[in-house]
Amino acid sequence: MQIVILDTPEAVANYGADQFVARLQKKPQAVLGLATGSTPIALYRELIRRYQAGDVSFAQARSFNLDEYLGLDGDHPQSYRHFMNAELFSQIDIDLAHTQVPDGAADDPLAACEAYETAIKNAGLIDLQLLGIGRNGHIGFNEPSSSLASRTRVKTLTPDTVEANKRFFKPDEFQPNLAITMGIGTIMEARHILLLATGESKAEAIREAVEGPVAARCPASILQMHPRATLVLDRAAARGLKDVDFYEYIERENQRLLGG
Repeated sequence: MQIVILDTPEAVANYGADQFVARLQKKPQAVLGLATGSTPIALYRELIRRYQAGDVSFAQARSFNLDEYLGLDGDHPQSYRHFMNAELFSQIDIDLAHTQVPDGAADDPLAACEAYETAIKNAGLIDLQLLGIGRNGHIGFNEPSSSLASRTRVKTLTPDTVEANKRFFKPDEFQPNLAITMGIGTIMEARHILLLATGESKAEAIREAVEGPVAARCPASILQMHPRATLVLDRAAARGLKDVDFYEYIERENQRLLGG
């Protein structure tokens, strides 16, 4: 794991944008793994700004999103397809036909999961996978107790996750408690994983992911086993870590070796 600790959420978003821009400049046809939720929004806004400034193009890129609520079609305002169209895709030059989000309205969700796995493999796997982290350590919708070798599938959301996402739904609006999600095994096949976390509410999950044992109780802990996983944290999210000074020393040395 590469642990990058920055002063502010804005710095976290800028660092994440740097990673996406660098990947696309090196490989314009890169396959991007994308995420939803509150943490990626600042990153997406920075990517939009850089696209508008002419610093990056998504014209040849392809994307796969981590997950989607089961029971919501892509036109539903709370679906992740709608979120991605509004927050990113409609404001950059990516071909909408090259953006994939699991089909939450599929007649056969299990077949849709298999088809999603096949589509990722046919695309050549994911070059750069963006992740957030839930307060219980989930990545995608892989909740605690998820198999660390799991593939894209239907998952039941924990009450904690349902409660955390309740703010996005109106009081009388249907809120799904099932989702289609990339599995942990699927995520681990990405060539580079970039996890962003901000805020003190994520501090315990980050501590378990970085310094705890690799265990299904904290799905994000599997990233300890990935050959290139970068965790970018603001100081509030890093507050629970015991070895902050050491992580910062390592990152300074890494930058020195890279000439940064």
